[in-house]
Amino acid sequence: MTRQKKVYSSGRDAWVDYAKAIGIVLVVYGHVARGVFNAGIPMDVPLYQLVDSIIYSFHMPLFFFLSGLFFFHSLRRRGRMTLAANKVDTILYPYILWSLIQGLVEVGLAHYTSGNVTLTEVLSLWDPRAQFWFLYALFLVVVAAILIYRSERQAVLLGVLTLAVLAYVFQAAIPSAFHSDYVVKNLVFFALGIWFSTVKDQLAAHAGRWAIAGIIGFVVAQFIFHIELGLLFEDKGIASLLVAVVSILAVATLSMWLARFPASWMLALGGASMGIYLMHILAGSGARILLDRLLGVQDAWVYLLIGSLVSILLPMLILWVLGRLRVRGVLEAPARLSVEAWYHRHCVETNGA
Repeated sequence: MTRQKKVYSSGRDAWVDYAKAIGIVLVVYGHVARGVFNAGIPMDVPLYQLVDSIIYSFHMPLFFFLSGLFFFHSLRRRGRMTLAANKVDTILYPYILWSLIQGLVEVGLAHYTSGNVTLTEVLSLWDPRAQFWFLYALFLVVVAAILIYRSERQAVLLGVLTLAVLAYVFQAAIPSAFHSDYVVKNLVFFALGIWFSTVKDQLAAHAGRWAIAGIIGFVVAQFIFHIELGLLFEDKGIASLLVAVVSILAVATLSMWLARFPASWMLALGGASMGIYLMHILAGSGARILLDRLLGVQDAWVYLLIGSLVSILLPMLILWVLGRLRVRGVLEAPARLSVEAWYHRHCVETNGA
């Protein structure tokens, strides 16, 4: 009972880790399924395409939304410049590190996979590739938010959200330079998270009924989008925005309800989501090579099950081992490379002296 109360009231809450857990499972499955499909392993193609489009219609917008939830909390605590420096440590650093690690491994194993990654592509860090586009885009979105938001008043939050909606809907007409399209396409979900942070406590108080409404809304929205309208996640516009928002809110409200019940494995999964995101492609590709080259498996469902489990459990095991060994610098910049620490020493303390 004590544990249940702690899980529900811990605020930052258990439900956010539940939502991250749901999101990272969808990310892993989506990438494993695409790997199986691209490898030419026989599978039900129409079913694969439908599930793929449903997942990709909202799973990465969900993570931008979750990132926006605590933006103002971090901004108040650190200030604008320190927050920007912190995001260099926690977003840009792992982006560079793991882009190089995964890229170099992919180049080395190109003979055993269906990929054709070149060393030039790996070193072109200004042009993100593979799953690391999300970290690149998130850094740009956070920097944009630091520059845009000047107040926590509801009028400002809703005003920025409205402008972000318009930018998303008319993204095709907006010129892109230096990957500004990442901001145009994703700021709306980050801004939604910022606004949602002002109402989440009221929703959490009635999590059960909101969860039911969210699930119904998810099913209806996805059915209309994919079946009635015949659209896919690549078809950007008002419909894709609505289906993403409804799906995100469904996950959020469901997570709020689930957080009332203790499940340490869900919390652990959500807490490890960053590490899983960084490592799961390597883990899943290794599992697929093992199943194919050594065991001769040709069953798509075996690939999906084993690949997904390995992609989740192996990174969690690695994180646990690294934690036990007290290895630093895997998920964020170590102290000696920390931009936030450097800024604090040379700017904050100097100015305060």
